[in-house]
Amino acid sequence: MYDDTRSGDESTDLLTRRTATKALSVGALAALAGCIGTTSESESKPDPIDLSGGKEDDQGGMVIGLHAGPNGQIFYRDESPDDHDNPAWFHTLSMGLFPYYFEHEQMGWETEAIYVTDYSVVEYELTTEDGDTFISTHTDADTFGDATEMTYVVDSEVLGGMGKDLIPFSSSSDADDFAEEHGGSTVVFDDVTSSWLSGYMRS
Repeated sequence: MYDDTRSGDESTDLLTRRTATKALSVGALAALAGCIGTTSESESKPDPIDLSGGKEDDQGGMVIGLHAGPNGQIFYRDESPDDHDNPAWFHTLSMGLFPYYFEHEQMGWETEAIYVTDYSVVEYELTTEDGDTFISTHTDADTFGDATEMTYVVDSEVLGGMGKDLIPFSSSSDADDFAEEHGGSTVVFDDVTSSWLSGYMRS
């Protein structure tokens, strides 16, 4: 049986110490939670940027926005392109973003985010010139989506700025509908390897 033979002052003293200890513990937990929250927020992916304004493709030097087809951008963790800060930017995926990505992956560059035009969220247009059909280009920041979550239409009759390209859709059903109407098939990001791309561009 518990027998408290301490005097009132001693009991009050102990209670005060316990209260203080509890308060310190709660404070420490709150501070730790705050630190964890800050770390999580600081490690979130950077947002895509607007690619208008005469930016030149980091793979081929062509001006972005002057040519048809999807655009892209890659943010790297500890590296950046030679002539400007992140992201690296591109006016084509098949001859710009993906070749650059594969080359720098071999160099050990670590990506923070990869964005491509999302044709599920834009009002795209198809135009015909000399018998070829081209899909419109878009440069606003809100026209980009996570490249790793896209479904890409390949081998369709619709071309990008440099010919054959990969047409990205965040909605797989949109991609299927596009392929059904314009030919081709669909792949996902992990299907697109360096060897796959080489074969695709040669076919």
